[in-house]
Amino acid sequence: MITTLNPYTGKELKSYQNATDHEIESAISLAETTFHHWKKTTFEERRHHILNVKKQLEKDKREYAEMMTAEMGKPISQAIAEVEKCAWLCQYYADHAVEHLERLVIETDAQESFVTFEPLGIILAVMPWNYPFWQVFRFIIPSLMAGNVGLLKHSTSVMGSAQLIERVFLDAGLQKGCFQNLVIASDAVEPIINDSRIKAVTLTGSKPAGSAVASAAAKKIKKSVLELGGSNALVVLPDADMENTLETCVKARYQNTGQSCIAGKRLLLHEDIADQFLERFVEKVKELTTGDPMDENTYIGVMAREDLAKDLQEQVNDTLDAGAKLMLGGKRDGAYFEPTIVTNVHADMRMFKEETFGPAMAVTTFKTFDEAVDLVNQSDFGLGVSVFTTNIDQIKPHISRFEDGAVFINELVKSDPRLPFGGTKISGYGRELSVFGIREFVNIKTVYIN
Repeated sequence: MITTLNPYTGKELKSYQNATDHEIESAISLAETTFHHWKKTTFEERRHHILNVKKQLEKDKREYAEMMTAEMGKPISQAIAEVEKCAWLCQYYADHAVEHLERLVIETDAQESFVTFEPLGIILAVMPWNYPFWQVFRFIIPSLMAGNVGLLKHSTSVMGSAQLIERVFLDAGLQKGCFQNLVIASDAVEPIINDSRIKAVTLTGSKPAGSAVASAAAKKIKKSVLELGGSNALVVLPDADMENTLETCVKARYQNTGQSCIAGKRLLLHEDIADQFLERFVEKVKELTTGDPMDENTYIGVMAREDLAKDLQEQVNDTLDAGAKLMLGGKRDGAYFEPTIVTNVHADMRMFKEETFGPAMAVTTFKTFDEAVDLVNQSDFGLGVSVFTTNIDQIKPHISRFEDGAVFINELVKSDPRLPFGGTKISGYGRELSVFGIREFVNIKTVYIN
């Protein structure tokens, strides 16, 4: 049995029976049968279905949001925003999938030569708990528009959300085989990847999980896309707009209670403005409303599980023991972890080297821009970096020096359906979203005619 818990109340929510081998086989068989029909549908037919999904999300967004909040503690206003973002994603691919996948004519010495983008088949997704709807939708919507079908292995802590997502597609009128949720634990993933009917796998999660899934896929020579952890830096230069930068940095670290791969986790401050910025930063973090995640005014809720809060406490305590200074917070109560700020963090400390998945900010100072670039790149992660300055033209020539998958200037790193999303180094490989994401799980076929 898989049992979900409410991290705020500590009470059990619901238990789910693990799928049997027979049920898994039936799901894969249904997906395979459905794929052979779905791949023959026109873009206009797929567009119609995906817009129905969008309408369904908008109609029952409160119900979906409340499930996320109950299962992993996401503040309800942020949960509603997550559902709304999924609806935006549906609209984006309904509008742009045709142009992203249209035949690409290339002039060669042939009478005719072109490239087509054709669906692969069943795509398996292994998804995390921190954005229970968004992570799934940014995989399945472009996959369906490309003509693929999907199977989901969601985090066991958000199984109610996973079942609601499956219901969204059924209520929108899609065949059951287009998207199915599998109630399974992690040890059931590799046998599914080994099945010849599964053509590719995508995972969002931790490095160990990504390594395991990628290894299993590689053994069977199957495509995989990995979106793993991050330790994004927020680089504040002396000429940054103080007020706007403060607001952005607070949001970058503390939204979703700090449980985001693309959160700004390392605050790098130029020494000329460090004291002034920190004083204001502490004030703003103190103003964040904490409490019941179901309260519309709550900004910081509980972490998704108590063990995650314990892990964060260990990282913070070890960093303090190594010589860092606690400016704010640092205490835990069950799954609740206080908004925390730790200064004097050096590159050999845990909060700098590791991903901190919760509401704790590591602060480091620098003297020169070159030093800041070096600090950013010292991380083993490479998901994104934010740079704050009013002299944008001076920064543009240096963008290539950052080794991350994304560079945001005067903005927090965020996912946008119009832009590719993904990282470098141990943050993973492959891209989601935009034209690049929809082309990850297609056969890019060359056609040459003489």
